[in-house]
Amino acid sequence: MPLLQWAERLRSVLRRVGEMAPRQEDLPQRIALAHEWFTPRSAGGAELVVHAIDALLCSLDRSPQLAALVDGESSRSGSWLFGRNVRTSPIQHLPWGISHVQQYLPLLPLAIEQIDLSDAELVISSSHLVAKGVLTAPDQLHLSYVHTPVRYAWDQMHAYLSRSALARRGFGPLIRWQLHALRQWDQLSAQRVDHLLANSRFTARRIQKFWGRQAQVLHPPVAVDRFRWEGARDDVYLCLGRLVPYKRVDLVVDAFNQLGLPLFVVGDGPERQRLEALAGPTVTLLGWQSQEQVEALMSSCRAFVYAGLEDFGIAPVEAMAAGAPVIGLGRGGLLDTVRCATEVVEKATGVLFPDQSVGSLVEAVSWFEQNRIWRQLDAGVIRQWAERFRPEAFKARFEVALRQAWTAHQVRCAVAASGPAEMQALQL
Repeated sequence: MPLLQWAERLRSVLRRVGEMAPRQEDLPQRIALAHEWFTPRSAGGAELVVHAIDALLCSLDRSPQLAALVDGESSRSGSWLFGRNVRTSPIQHLPWGISHVQQYLPLLPLAIEQIDLSDAELVISSSHLVAKGVLTAPDQLHLSYVHTPVRYAWDQMHAYLSRSALARRGFGPLIRWQLHALRQWDQLSAQRVDHLLANSRFTARRIQKFWGRQAQVLHPPVAVDRFRWEGARDDVYLCLGRLVPYKRVDLVVDAFNQLGLPLFVVGDGPERQRLEALAGPTVTLLGWQSQEQVEALMSSCRAFVYAGLEDFGIAPVEAMAAGAPVIGLGRGGLLDTVRCATEVVEKATGVLFPDQSVGSLVEAVSWFEQNRIWRQLDAGVIRQWAERFRPEAFKARFEVALRQAWTAHQVRCAVAASGPAEMQALQL
């Protein structure tokens, strides 16, 4: 066919697409929002993201249909989910399904696929395990906000198995087989998602590595307004988080034992007894603390110390919102959130050390102390940097990404619905 005829036919299809596609500002009325689980025991960064997305959609008069493997929150007064309708999986009705949903790990991929969201035009999932695996049709748009590909099934599998009590009791081969099956499903289900958002550049790289997909980076919301930053600071360092192995609080305790500097450790978890035995005279484990106590500690500490490899890491951003510099591992999500003082001190928000080791952390804290870096860092500048992660910024960026994805999806649907005479396969 002559080139001019092909060009005219293309213009005709594009005109038809433009007529069929809705305006960019239009979002569908029927939206579903899926997450792994809603339980009182789970109230971390992933849940904050779901809450922020729900609040955004409700503000746009698009209250979503919620979905999760299990729901223990919609019946709990005081929860933001109280009174909401949540579609759940068969795990909801199994013994201890709500309180210990993760004990059913081998069943979770199958379970998430049993939640029927076929009445939604747009499906949004907030996923760190299986939520992205909800089933959708070609005419439905599925946008997934990914907190992380399953850590213990991919790059952290060997570390997970080395600490697993079940693996030490002879169940190692069975666990390895289950994780192998989970990896296969994880990669397969990722191909069904239309548009992927990642909470950091590190997570986007892991998505590319494990799933072979590109993801748009959109940092999660952090409640920066909770924190005061103008007060005086003392000489105590602070480490805060769940006391679980991958957070590597043991490195921080070991380092401050060597340095002989005062350190408060806030948090609870299975590692607490071991850390208490490890702690020297300058290290104090405070256990669980209230939100008000945490805010006070962050607002007065000399610096916040963080040795874990995180996909994003909300606690360091919270510390910066309180005006505290961060001394953290220079890998993972902290590369997106901490501006290192070894580059431009005037704009810095902390110090990053290169290796996840006691020696590397000791060297970083020693440099921070000997050069009195805390005197050179401006708490106001640190707080101003943290403002970039406030919930309002997340909602604005998420809305832009959502509208763009929906418009692109509508264009694809319009092309697919164009007349058969326009199909190249039917050309003579």
